[in-house]
Amino acid sequence: MSESTSVFHGVVHGKTIELDKYPDLHDGQPVTVTVHPAAQPIAPDVSPLEALKRAAGSWSDDVRGLDDFLDWNRQQRKSSRREAAEST
Repeated sequence: MSESTSVFHGVVHGKTIELDKYPDLHDGQPVTVTVHPAAQPIAPDVSPLEALKRAAGSWSDDVRGLDDFLDWNRQQRKSSRREAAEST
């Protein structure tokens, strides 16, 4: 029996995964399944600007978290500038 690997995409429904196409295996064939959540694509009706506007409010309920992130980001940028200046 030959071993081959195929990639299928599907949708989870409880304990059942509905595949987007029929696998070339007989009914009852034992298989090993590794599941990775698929990236959620941006809906085609959403422009990049609209997607940016939606993401812009993601920190609205965590102002302190946003401040902490911005402080961390500034520190990272400063340290990378120092490293670049020291290497020249």
